[in-house]
Amino acid sequence: MNIESLTGQSDQHIHWLSANTGIHQHVIEPWQKLCAAAEKQGFELTIASGFRSFDRQLAIWNKKCLGQLDIKDIDNKLVDLNRLSDDEIIEAILTFSALPGASRHHWGTDVDFYDKSALTAEQSIQLEPWEYQKNGPFFALTQWLNQHAPSFGFYFPYDKYRGGIAAEPWHLSYYPIAENCQKQFTQEKLYQCLQSSDIQLKAKILTKLTVIYNQYITNIGHNYHG
Repeated sequence: MNIESLTGQSDQHIHWLSANTGIHQHVIEPWQKLCAAAEKQGFELTIASGFRSFDRQLAIWNKKCLGQLDIKDIDNKLVDLNRLSDDEIIEAILTFSALPGASRHHWGTDVDFYDKSALTAEQSIQLEPWEYQKNGPFFALTQWLNQHAPSFGFYFPYDKYRGGIAAEPWHLSYYPIAENCQKQFTQEKLYQCLQSSDIQLKAKILTKLTVIYNQYITNIGHNYHG
């Protein structure tokens, strides 16, 4: 995959399932098979977020830096930016939001999922941990996926907190392609991408990019047993 696709600056590798939802063209078939298997068990496996462009991730990042979007900590509590240094702001955002250019959503191999059938017409998805935990609406689907998703090539890269990104029980990744993208994605390519961007706190980010790369980008689970 070229650098533009790896960093979300191109969507040439994406197949659009709808106007707003796309995944990697080679992930379509395994995803459809996984959805069909889930449906037989009574689940409506649905994508909340698939491909995300660099510009979209950049907008999220900049709004969080500027206090226009909420930032939550590892305990899902709101963070007060006024009490934080620039270094601490970067770390706080990275707990739940990927650096633009470094999101696995850029690859089209990763999706945030939910069980549409578990929600009433009045309910909306929050993408918060409680929804996927015991007594949450998506707990049963999550348990089923933990057991069966690897048979279709999918796994949970953020299955637990490792000192970088918080656990994301809603995040599924198609291992065969994502693992290859991870190997191609280097710190140098990310630096090149960010250097020409208008990202907030750019100078500070570029200075500590090695730490970010090791703590928040490559520090993931490799618990795939397909």
